[in-house]
Amino acid sequence: MAPGRERVASLLEEALGPGKVVAEEDIVRLYAREPVGLESPEPPAAVVFPEGPGDLQALARLAYRYEFPIYPQGSTTSLSGSAVPLGPGVVVSMERMDRVLEVSLVDSYAHVEAGVRIDDLNALLAERGYMFPVDPASASVATVGGAVNSGAGGMRGAKYGTMRDWVLGLEVVLADEEGTRMMLGCRTVKCRQGYDLVRLIVGSEGTLALVARAYLRITPLPEAMVTAAGFYDSLEDLMESVVEVKSRGIQPYIMEFLDEKAVELAAAYVKPPVEARGAMLLVSVDVNREAVDRYSKTLAEILGGRARRVYIARSQEELDRLGLLRMRRSLFPAQVMHARRVLGKERVLKIIEDIAVPPSRLVEAVRGVREASERLGFDVIIGGHVGDGNLHPSIGIDPDDPAMAARAREWFTEVMRVAVKLGGTVSAEHGIGTLKREGLRMELEANNAAKALDIMRAIKRAFDPKGLLNPGKVL
Repeated sequence: MAPGRERVASLLEEALGPGKVVAEEDIVRLYAREPVGLESPEPPAAVVFPEGPGDLQALARLAYRYEFPIYPQGSTTSLSGSAVPLGPGVVVSMERMDRVLEVSLVDSYAHVEAGVRIDDLNALLAERGYMFPVDPASASVATVGGAVNSGAGGMRGAKYGTMRDWVLGLEVVLADEEGTRMMLGCRTVKCRQGYDLVRLIVGSEGTLALVARAYLRITPLPEAMVTAAGFYDSLEDLMESVVEVKSRGIQPYIMEFLDEKAVELAAAYVKPPVEARGAMLLVSVDVNREAVDRYSKTLAEILGGRARRVYIARSQEELDRLGLLRMRRSLFPAQVMHARRVLGKERVLKIIEDIAVPPSRLVEAVRGVREASERLGFDVIIGGHVGDGNLHPSIGIDPDDPAMAARAREWFTEVMRVAVKLGGTVSAEHGIGTLKREGLRMELEANNAAKALDIMRAIKRAFDPKGLLNPGKVL
C-alpha cells in the first residue's frame, strides 16, 4: 500500500534534495488539470521538478519501492486527457530540464532535454539556418518530452510527418527497482537495433518510460516559400483543387483547410486585408528562389480554376501581411470567443476532436461530422490538416450544464465513428489519453485487431511491471 500524501512528499524531499518538491495543495492543483476541462479528482501528493536524469532515477526507484503512481508532464497542453493525474501519486514536471545539449549540423541532429520548448529550439536552430519541423499548434509552450509522449504533429505534417519520423534516439528512465537509465536508438538516421523501442516510446503518452533526453533530426530551413489561399463555395470544389495539387506532383509544405464558419470566425478575429468568404484552402510550397515565379503561377492556376478568389504570397513577409496563415493559427481563440457569444457566458469549454481519414474521403468525413453535430444540437466548426486527412472539428459547451456535457460526450464518440467507418483513425496527433480509450477499442475491433490491446498490455508490463507510469491512460 502506498504511503500517504505527507509521507510521499517527505520521501521525495529526502531523495531529491531541497527545492525540487512542491506539496502545497494550491500549487499542486495547477498541475492537475488540462485545457479540455479534465481535473484530477483529488490533488496528487506533490509536484516534482527534476533537474537531470539522476533525479528521474531517484524518483523512479522510490516510486517502485513505495508503489505510488508517476504522472509525467511537459506543458500540459494535451487535449485527450493524457497529462492529467487521475488520483494519488506524483506529477513530474520537466520544466527545469530545458537545456539544448548539442546541435550538430553535419550529423543533422539536436540533442535536447525533455523540457525544451519547441519554439525555443527552433529559434536557436534558425540562427544556423535549420529547423525542427514538427510544429504542434501549442509549439510556443509545448515541450520536446510532451511532443515525444503524444506523438505530436502539426501543420507541416503534410510534408514532414509527425514526431515518430523525427526522433532518432531517446534517453529514458524505467520505473523499476534500479530506476534503469537507457539510451534507445541512435544518433544516426539509419539505425537497426532489433525491435524499434524508440517508436514504441514515441506516442506512448508517458505510460512506458520517463523521457529524459532526445536526439532529434533537424533539417535546413526552406530557401523560399510560395503560398496560395483559395476561398471556395463548396467543399467538393476545394477537394478537387487538393486532388489536382497532388496529381501535379507538388509536395506541399503546408496544406490546411477551414470550413465556411471557421473562415468567418478567423477573419473576424484577425481582420485580414483580404476578402475571406467561403471555405479556405491554404497551400504552401517550399522552393528554391529561382522557382518562385513558376510555382506562384502554377498554384494560382490550380486554385483559380475552382475558387471564387485566390491570393498568392511569394514570401513569408507577404504571407504575414495578408494574414492568411494567421487566420489558420488563430482558429482556437476565435472559436472560444464564438462559444462565449453563443452560450452567453465567459466560462465555456471547447471540445476539439482529432480524427484522420484518407484525404480522398475528407468531403464524406465533413458531411458525417456535420450530420452528427446537427442531430445532437451542436454548431460545429471544422478545420484541419487537409494534406494528411487530419480534421479538428470543434464544439463549444457550457461546462456547468450536465445535459450538454453528456451530449458532447456522445458527439465525441460519433465523430470517432465517422472516422472509423471511412477507413480512418480516431486519433491523428492528440493521442488516446482517457477520452479515446473506447474509440481505440472501436477502431481496433473494426480492423479485426482487438488482440492488439492484449499485446499493448504485455508491452506495458514489460516496461512498467507495477503499472506506475501514467496509469489509466491509453489502455
